[in-house]
Amino acid sequence: MSASSSSIRSLPPYATASTSRLQALYSDISRQKHSNPTSYPSNVEWWRQVLELVVSSGLQTDTGSRLALTCGQRLIERVRVEGVGKPLALGAVVAELQSRKLLIPLGDFLNAQKSIYDPGWLPARIAAFVVGKPLWWALEQMGVVGEEGLLGSGGARSQKDTAWWGEYVFVALLEKAADKVVEWQAAKVGGAGDRVYSMDGFKQEFGSVVGAESALTEGDAIVLLRFLERDRAVVVFDKDAVKFLSDESSESQEINAVDKGILELRGAVQNIHAQVDELQRKMDECTQKASAAVHQKRKPVALSHLRLRKELEDLLSKRLGSLDNLEATLLRVEAAAGDIEIMKSYESSTTTLRAILAHPSLQKDSIEATMDALAEVNADAKEVDEAVRIGADVAVGVDGIEDVELEAELNALIRESEKEAKDQAELDKEMELREKLEEAGKVPSEISLPTGDATRSKVALT
Repeated sequence: MSASSSSIRSLPPYATASTSRLQALYSDISRQKHSNPTSYPSNVEWWRQVLELVVSSGLQTDTGSRLALTCGQRLIERVRVEGVGKPLALGAVVAELQSRKLLIPLGDFLNAQKSIYDPGWLPARIAAFVVGKPLWWALEQMGVVGEEGLLGSGGARSQKDTAWWGEYVFVALLEKAADKVVEWQAAKVGGAGDRVYSMDGFKQEFGSVVGAESALTEGDAIVLLRFLERDRAVVVFDKDAVKFLSDESSESQEINAVDKGILELRGAVQNIHAQVDELQRKMDECTQKASAAVHQKRKPVALSHLRLRKELEDLLSKRLGSLDNLEATLLRVEAAAGDIEIMKSYESSTTTLRAILAHPSLQKDSIEATMDALAEVNADAKEVDEAVRIGADVAVGVDGIEDVELEAELNALIRESEKEAKDQAELDKEMELREKLEEAGKVPSEISLPTGDATRSKVALT
C-alpha cells in the first residue's frame, strides 16, 4: 500500500466503508441524481466529508492550503485506493458541491463584490452549470450528445472529465477559521495597537486557527482576509497591513497613518530584538573561542576574540538603548491612539446626552407641569378608589355602627368562654380533692359530694 493510499484510508469516512461500498462510491455517480435520488445525496455527503478532511488535515502537501481544495490529477492520485481504483465520482461530486455553494471557485470568490451569502450572488459559471446540466443530460438520453451520441467523440469525453479541475474555497472550513480568528482577537484586544498587524504578523498570529504547524500560507491568508472583510465586515487590509475594526462607530474604517506608524515602530522593535539576540549569540561564541584558545595556549588568538567581544558589547549596549527608546515611543503612540478613541467616545456621548436633554419633555416648565398633573391625577384616583370602596360596603349591607356592635358581641362571647373555663377548672379541682379524701377514708361530713345531676349539669355547661 502506497503512502498516499495509507493516508487517505486513515480518514474516518473510510473506517466504516467496506470494499464493495468504496467501489460503489468510487464509480461514476453522475447519473444517480436522476436514476437513484435516494442514494445520490448520501454518496455526495460521504465525498464531501472526505474532501473536507483532505483539506483540513493538511494532506494537500503540494499546496499546503487548509482552506482551498485543489482539484486535478494530484487529487485523483491522492484519494486513489488500491483494490478500488480511481475516483470516477469526483467530477460529479465537485459539480454538486459547487451548485450548493459548499465549494466556490477561488477566482469567483476573490473577485466577488457582494457577500457570498447575498441571495443575488451567483457566478455565471455556476448559473450556466445549473441551467445547462439538465439539458445536457436530456440530450444524452436521446443519443444526441455524449461519447456514443451523434455529436460525441472520445476527445469530447476527455475534455468534459477535466472541466471540474481547479481551485475551490471550502466554505465550511473558511467559516470555522473566521469564527476562531474573531474569537481569538476579541480575547486578545486591549488597545488600538493590538488591532493592527503586518501581513506577515497576521499569518504568524493566526496560523493555528486552521491547524497549520506554522504560519498561514499566502493563499489562505488572502482568502481568509477577503472573507473577514467582505462577508464579516470585521477587518480592512491592504498588501502590507491588516486592521481589525472595533464596535465604535467613531473609529476610522480604513488603515490610516497612525496604523502605519504603529506597524513601523513595532517592526523596528522586532528588528532590534533580533539584532540583540544575534549580538548575544556572537558574544557567547567569542567567549567560547577565547576559552578554547587559552586552553591551546594561543594567547594572541584569545585576545583577538576578547577584543571582538568587547566591540560587540559596546554595540549591544547601543542597541539596547535604542530598543528602550523605541519601546517607550511605541507605548506612548499606542496610548495616544487609545486616548483619541476615548475622546471621540466622550464627544459622541456628549452629543447624544445634549440631544436627549434638548427634548421638550425634559425642559423645566414641562417637568413641573407633568409632575403637577401627575399629583392631580393621583388625588383623583384616590378619591375614586375611596368612593368605590364605600359603594361596595353599602352594596353588601356593611355599616360602621354594625361593626362596633359586632365587636362588642364578640368581646362578650370571649368573656363568657373565659368564665366557663374558670368554672370547669374549679370543678376539676374539687373532684380531685374529694377523690384524695375518699382514698384516705377521711371525708368530712360537712363536705357534700356533688350529685350526679349537678356534675352532669356543670359538665354540660363546659
